[in-house]
Amino acid sequence: MTDFFKGIPEIRYEGPDSDNEFAFRHYNPDEMVMGKRMEEHLRFAAAWWHSFAWEGGDPFGGRTFDRPWFDDSMASAKLKADVAFDMFRILDVPFFCFHDVDVRPEGATFAETTRNLEEIVDHIGTHMESAKTKLLWGTANLFSHRRFMSGAATNPDPEVFAFSAATIKTCMDATHKLGGANYVLWGGREGYETLLNTDLKRERQQAGRMLSMVVDYAKKIGYDGQILIEPKPQEPTKHQYDYDVATVYGFLKEFGLENDVKVNIEQGHAILAGHSFEHELALASALGIFGSIDMNRNDYQSGWDTDQFPNNVPETAMAYLEVLKAGGFKTGGTNFDSKLRRQSLDPEDLILGHVGGMDVCARGLKAAAAILEDGGFEAAREARYAGWNESFGKDLLQSDLSSIYDQVAKGGIDPQPRSGRQERLENLINRFV
Repeated sequence: MTDFFKGIPEIRYEGPDSDNEFAFRHYNPDEMVMGKRMEEHLRFAAAWWHSFAWEGGDPFGGRTFDRPWFDDSMASAKLKADVAFDMFRILDVPFFCFHDVDVRPEGATFAETTRNLEEIVDHIGTHMESAKTKLLWGTANLFSHRRFMSGAATNPDPEVFAFSAATIKTCMDATHKLGGANYVLWGGREGYETLLNTDLKRERQQAGRMLSMVVDYAKKIGYDGQILIEPKPQEPTKHQYDYDVATVYGFLKEFGLENDVKVNIEQGHAILAGHSFEHELALASALGIFGSIDMNRNDYQSGWDTDQFPNNVPETAMAYLEVLKAGGFKTGGTNFDSKLRRQSLDPEDLILGHVGGMDVCARGLKAAAAILEDGGFEAAREARYAGWNESFGKDLLQSDLSSIYDQVAKGGIDPQPRSGRQERLENLINRFV
């Protein structure tokens, strides 16, 4: 144990009437929800990057946090890992997620960087031998370093493509070694700023080839975790090839990967794409590519991905409603891709940000389960489409235009508008949230 979180107790469930800020009021990991423990439903994960690697900067100012591991030494990387597992223990989270650059310093050469990663992975593995917390997913940071300024897989320079492929291999090896349940492709700069200097077709083909190599390599090393893509719009590239769930699905279909790759959906990215979080979740489920989620929120007065801890129970309930309808998480979970505000300097702030987010998710999950168990919401939606379950509706989908024309021309078919009853359904949902 380190002394970074000195004096902070392990967080335990005390119930909604507790006035102890270092306690869960709603997240009770052992509470049964729809026949399964709450912890198993939610599968919480802490993000290594925002929790331990982010320095508190923004476009107008630099670092505000003062952490003892903020340098490029292996000793500091190991201290950061030690502190991370202290936090995981305090919060009792079952999972964590990381990028390679979050856990290891950059070396003078690719070989040295790889050795650094391998050494720190062994150090993390030692912690995991005695800790409850496991790895939900790993990924490679192919966007921060200046070499990736024009993308990684989509870069016009084949040497950058090669460097990126090699980096992904090292991160897949690390994820496999640590028993990661998933591996994520997070295309931070896989897009373009302007068509004036971009061969869009070529770049898409490069991205498709890279993803195919990832799938092939996973099979080669016997990695049975799920490969995930995280959709993200206009961040930071003006046009992203992985804009939203629908765009990613079209990309997967183009390269024949729709059965191998699923999506990790972030709330903030859904909003920036002009969708609701639940829309993206429902679409991913309908397309058969739902995998995992990053749970955060945006500031709706800002046009950027602010990565704040969730605090809106109705929004969270609608999200978990779609997760439950999709059958729940298989290999995925709820990763807090959430960071402190740059003025929240104290270790206590980091713990309490997670406590609040976990409580909000717990309330959302229980509300979603109550909605499903009540049955009224789903029954109303099914009633709206009931005609398609009758012989007339079924026959229409097996017919052709001429036959349908003959049927309508005979008379007797005179459709009248029917209310969608949106306000009634909104009121119904509000009973539970």
